[in-house]
Amino acid sequence: MHKGQQIIQTWYQKKGWQQFPFQQEMQEAYLNGYSGLLNAPTGSGKTFALFLPFLAGYINQYPDTYQTRINNGLLMLWITPLRALTNDIRKAMQEVCNELNLPWHIGTRTGDTSQAEKQALRKKLPEVLLTTPESLHLMLAQKDYSKTFQHLQVVVIDEWHELLGTKRGVQVELGLSRLRSWVASGHWRLASIEKHSNQKLPQVTSQQPALKIWGISATIGNLEQAAEVLLGNNFPSDRIKMVRAYIDKKLQIKSVIPKNIENYSWTGHIGLKLLPQVMEIVANSKTTLIFTNTRAQSEIWYHAILNNYPEYAGIMAMHHGSLDNELRNWVEQALHNGILKVVVCTSSLDLGVDFRPVDTVIQVGSPKGVARFMQRAGRSGHHPGAISVAYFVPTHSLELLEGAALKQAISTQHFESRDPVLLAMDVLIQYLVTLAVSDGFRADQLYQEIKTTFAFADLRRTEFDELLNFITTGGNTLSEYDEYQKVEVDDGLYKVASRRVAMRHRMSIGTITSEMSLRVKMLHGGSLGTIEEGFIARLKPGDTFWFAGRSLEFVQLKEMTALVKKSSATKGLIPSWAGSRMPLSSQLSFVLREKMDEAAHHLEKDEEVLALRTLFNLQEKLSHLPQKQDLLIESFESRDGYHLFFYPFEGRLVHEGMASLIAYRIGKIKKATYSIAMNDYGFELLTDEPIPLLEALEEDLFTIHNLLADIQSSLNANEMARRRFRDIAHIGGLVFTGYPGQQIKNRHLQASTGLLFDVFSEYEPNNLLVRQAYNEALAYQLEEFRLREALLRIARQNVVIKKIVRPTPFAFPILVDGLREKLSLESLEDRVAKMARRYDAFEDDDLEPIVPATTNPRKKRK
Repeated sequence: MHKGQQIIQTWYQKKGWQQFPFQQEMQEAYLNGYSGLLNAPTGSGKTFALFLPFLAGYINQYPDTYQTRINNGLLMLWITPLRALTNDIRKAMQEVCNELNLPWHIGTRTGDTSQAEKQALRKKLPEVLLTTPESLHLMLAQKDYSKTFQHLQVVVIDEWHELLGTKRGVQVELGLSRLRSWVASGHWRLASIEKHSNQKLPQVTSQQPALKIWGISATIGNLEQAAEVLLGNNFPSDRIKMVRAYIDKKLQIKSVIPKNIENYSWTGHIGLKLLPQVMEIVANSKTTLIFTNTRAQSEIWYHAILNNYPEYAGIMAMHHGSLDNELRNWVEQALHNGILKVVVCTSSLDLGVDFRPVDTVIQVGSPKGVARFMQRAGRSGHHPGAISVAYFVPTHSLELLEGAALKQAISTQHFESRDPVLLAMDVLIQYLVTLAVSDGFRADQLYQEIKTTFAFADLRRTEFDELLNFITTGGNTLSEYDEYQKVEVDDGLYKVASRRVAMRHRMSIGTITSEMSLRVKMLHGGSLGTIEEGFIARLKPGDTFWFAGRSLEFVQLKEMTALVKKSSATKGLIPSWAGSRMPLSSQLSFVLREKMDEAAHHLEKDEEVLALRTLFNLQEKLSHLPQKQDLLIESFESRDGYHLFFYPFEGRLVHEGMASLIAYRIGKIKKATYSIAMNDYGFELLTDEPIPLLEALEEDLFTIHNLLADIQSSLNANEMARRRFRDIAHIGGLVFTGYPGQQIKNRHLQASTGLLFDVFSEYEPNNLLVRQAYNEALAYQLEEFRLREALLRIARQNVVIKKIVRPTPFAFPILVDGLREKLSLESLEDRVAKMARRYDAFEDDDLEPIVPATTNPRKKRK
């Protein structure tokens, strides 16, 4: 055994720890020069599994001087998706270095790093640097960035499953392609020689990759593909290892089941009726994280706990992404130190942060995904051997079914896959300008380099040349406007010469786009965080709202800052943020249908499904409880018109597309205007005339034939693409969002991107960014692939049509969802209460189906 391994083994022994088999396997793979993917559950010691082999390798390299060597340069780059993760990982790494007497400083470079710290990093690089995808690209945008990475040995991508399938993941792929290519070809040395001798030198080739790349991922459905995406197309297959941690992580999942389920809410997303049961769990736990799915929901729950349980003031906190960084850091430190009894949080605390005092996690509402729930559950018992305890709190009755589905999916390891993003031209445009801002690039060499990434493996040279033309001349359409001519070409070198262009580009690097946010600041005090412009714009001076757990009075808007003061009001508005509703994942919807089938056959065993029996009996009495081979359609007539309810159980996004598609196809038989409402279980079509459903079924209503054309016709595809184009234009640098404190207003950005979209559509219909907008609208907004799969599944099912005289337990929540979209002088609560009274007034007769339940009235398919 070499000295490095011996020292690491001794360190484990002094800690009283034992290396897991996967940690030993990881050490062997790393020291033998492999790259790959480490798959390990949260709280299993995966950070040490990669960091300690790196230290062992360094000690083996300098066995006699490892404790005295300084100024080694940057050796390890550790990339995380969240800035909050860097603090925890840095502390753990620094502690190991101190205990081994390594004179190292573990550095961080994120959006929270001060300018002074960044300047210090440029003067003296630490051996290990923790950063984010955006900060990596900012480093690539610096002059002579090659010096930063000239000693780099390994890049680690933490929580790779969170980045995969996003444009931030594409950023990582591109950044790795540059680092990998330059290290492997000896460019660090060649670039320096070329710069001083003004001559081009041939590339140096290597049989083995000189730079090791490792990803760390929780369990997802496509781990092998995740490794392939991370390492790129040309990585030698014999130098890749997949290391799996086969650890039986003990996880206890319990559902909080409402008493008198028939009286519990049939719809909603707050769940505060179960607050007493939740607080009983909190009281019996050491430290509890209460996860909510949205920032608004976390504010509501925090406010409710404070109002009803004032004894928790001072030992309770809130944590979400819009709070000021100092507040979040304080909460994280207080959790570490065991000061807090309970924290209400969102996905901002999903990942990797080690809070050992936390022994209980409570999930309010369905997380809509198996992997997401596992990730949150792992925040409790976050160390090897500990038991993770998680409670599921339904926000409405049927959500108990999702609780049962979550339990089964986890027990059978039925996890979601993360599909990689392909050909994101907006990210590539940004990357090209990033390289041009720093030391420049040569087109032929860079094209081959980019082709090694999974995301751009199919990039055609004509497309690449079109992008080059765009960044240099503005393309065919914008060539008359100087602001789009960002890059100049001098002797084949693409370079940004304008300091103004370079500065604005560095300020715009990143792929996270959201509505413009305004800082919220106390009139006489510090910053609280950020709220979206749209919410602040609706406030008048004197209005009260709740934010950061405080009742605040809006004073005035001054220089992109909302000034507020403390209010004594007990009621106020709750801010809402865009992107609140998460769709049901395909894996969870599949298991959900399995649970429904068990209930339909009266074979349920899960406590959650058993608790729903009263509700299911009512559904059976009023209509039908669908089995796995059934598609239930309910027909209902009210004073609002004629309703059709469809129940594919495929998730909100799929139902949105399917509802528009079905309305369009029925409309070809009989023209009508339809109102559409949907939730994760089904969707509603409402019109003022009888709907020719049977005739439409005879015409093959659910066929996938001509699907794309029908989608284009049924939806306002142009408007959907226009909305996607706004973010694409932002990422691709077509619009500038403004300087700090002088951001351009959101409505002006919308107008600018809308004008660009119209110009491209009219004069350059094959524009790559416009094509991307349409593709993204199909893939992400409508989940076209899942829609196609759902239609194929329905083609094999029996269609069961029931005529109902009052809304069923399945239909009622969709009706309520439809009310949210209607303008009315009544509050939503008043309208729901009125509907519930009408519901109770219905009689229970006339429940015969339009056609027998076992009959499928469609044409037989060949």
